[in-house]
Amino acid sequence: MSFPSSPEAAPLPPATSLAIHLDLVGGLAGDMFVAAMVDALPALAAPVLAELAKVQPAGFAAPAFAEGHSGSLRARRFASATHAPSTGAGKAAAHAHGAELHVPDHGTPYRVLRERLVSAPLAAGTREHALALLALLADAEARAHGVTVDAVHFHELADWDSLLDLVAAGCIAATLDGARWTASAPPLGSGTVRTAHGLLPVPVPAAATILTGYPWRDDGIAGERVTPTGAAILRHLVPAARCGTRHAEGNLAAIGCGAGTREQPGAPNVVRALVFERAAAETGETVALVEFDVDDMSGEEIALAADRLRAEPGVIDVSLGTRQGKKGRALTDFRLLVQAPAADAVVQACFVETSTLGLRMREERRRVLPRTEVATTVDGTPLRVKVAERPAGSRTAKAAHDDAAALRGLAARRQARALAERDALEGDES
Repeated sequence: MSFPSSPEAAPLPPATSLAIHLDLVGGLAGDMFVAAMVDALPALAAPVLAELAKVQPAGFAAPAFAEGHSGSLRARRFASATHAPSTGAGKAAAHAHGAELHVPDHGTPYRVLRERLVSAPLAAGTREHALALLALLADAEARAHGVTVDAVHFHELADWDSLLDLVAAGCIAATLDGARWTASAPPLGSGTVRTAHGLLPVPVPAAATILTGYPWRDDGIAGERVTPTGAAILRHLVPAARCGTRHAEGNLAAIGCGAGTREQPGAPNVVRALVFERAAAETGETVALVEFDVDDMSGEEIALAADRLRAEPGVIDVSLGTRQGKKGRALTDFRLLVQAPAADAVVQACFVETSTLGLRMREERRRVLPRTEVATTVDGTPLRVKVAERPAGSRTAKAAHDDAAALRGLAARRQARALAERDALEGDES
C-alpha cells in the first residue's frame, strides 16, 4: 500500500499503462474517491492540492490529506479542515479568486458554479473534467426535480467541501487520462436521508438518475451509500459495461483506501483503489464502437448529421456505408469510433442528430502506431504532415488533405503533398 506522507513519492507511470479498479466496499463519495487515489498514487497529491489552491475561497482552510481508520482498516481521509464563519442563510462559498459569495436560502444556481470553474485559473484538463462532473449533477438534479438545467440550484454543492471534490476529481481524471477504469457494483443502501429538499429516499434521486443502467448490489447495510458526487465520478470514469465486472489483469502496483466520514456497522466505509500495470501487449487503447443505420433521412440530412457527430468530443472517426434494407429501401450505415469515457454522451448525440430509434455499441481494443506531426512549408503554403513509426523501424508520412486543399488544381495538390511528405521524412532523420 502507498502512503502519501512518504518523503519520496514515486513518479506516476504512464497513464495508458494503468488499469484502475474501484472497489466500492462502503460506497462512493467524492472525498472517498480522492483520498483512495492519492493513497494509492502519492504523486497525485501535489497536482491536486495545487489545483485546489486556485479555487480556495477566502477564509476557508486549505484541504488536506490525513491518516485515519474506518472499522479495522487504515485509510486516507480528504477534506477541508474548517469552514469560514457562516453569514446570512448560514451557507457561504466564494468565487475562484477569493471574493466571498453569500449563498441565498434557495441554493447556488448551476450557472454560478459553472462560471466559478470556468473563471478559475485551472489547468485545461482539470477544468474540462470538473465541468463535465458538474454538468452530470445538474442534469440529474433537473430530471429528478422536474425543472430545466438553468433552474437547478445546488444546496450541498454550494459548500466548499463539496465543490473541492469536483476540482480534485477533475485533476485526477486529467492526470490519469488514458488509464482504463473499472469498478465493482455500488451498494444500494436503504432508508432516507435529510437534504435541503427534505427527506429523500436512498439512493437519492440524483444519484439513482446518474447511475441508471448501472448494476447495483444490496449488502444489507442501510444509509446513503453513494452520494450524487460519487455517482457522477463513477459515471464519468467507468462506463456501465465495465461496472460490476472483473477488474483488469496485470501486475498489482498499488492499493489505496479512502474513508468516508460516516461509520457503518459491520463493514469499513471505504473505497479501495487497486492500480494495475498492464502488460505491454495490453497497453492499446480501449474504444467504443457505435453503429446504427437509417433509411428515412435525405442525403443532405445525413451529411450534416455526420459532420455534427464528427465534431462531438471524444469521437475519433465517423464512417458511412450503404446497404439495401427491407422493402428495397437504401440504408445508410453509421459507424462511430469513440473514446470509451465519451460513449454515453455520443450515443445521446446520435439520437439527437439522426432519426435512428436504436443502435449497437460495444467496446473493442485498438493498437495505434507511434506518430508525430511535422510542420512543413511548400511554396509558401504551410502543410502539416503526420509521420508514423512502422514496425522494424520504417517510417511513413501523410500530408493533411485540408492544408493542401488551399491549392488550386489536382496536380498541384498532389505535388505539394509529395514534397511535404518527403521534407517531413528527411527532416525527421536529421
